[in-house]
Amino acid sequence: MRPKKTILCVDDNEQALSVRKFMLETRGYRVLGTTTPEEALEIFCRGGIDLVLSDLVMPRMDGNELVQRMKELHPEVPVMLISGSVKAFERANRADAFLPKGACSAAEILDRIRLLIARKRGPKKASFAASNPAHGEDVFAHQTMPGIAVAS
Repeated sequence: MRPKKTILCVDDNEQALSVRKFMLETRGYRVLGTTTPEEALEIFCRGGIDLVLSDLVMPRMDGNELVQRMKELHPEVPVMLISGSVKAFERANRADAFLPKGACSAAEILDRIRLLIARKRGPKKASFAASNPAHGEDVFAHQTMPGIAVAS
């Protein structure tokens, strides 16, 4: 069985936080929740976080500033911001994803979380190549990605 992915949830609204936490835990995620961005940074610094799901508008430190600080520490960890204010989308420019509260279903949030975690993990072929060095060169020898030059 795969280890559970750990999601750090941050929201100054305790009710919204507990609903989100319940939704994620019932889908098999390990969830660490906090109502303050400062505590979120402390938890994040300990490591082991696979994804951060944060409210954008919070007192003392907004979600964008929280994302900036987290990305300085661990840029590979995806961060998704959620906000009840559609206008706030313009301010959510540091996150890997943004979803407006109430305008998206739980299924949409879960799909976006799965995509972000999968993107962090990378393609499954990479793990195959790493575990099978003899095959690794063959798997990637002639692959190219649009917009990326491959040296021969």
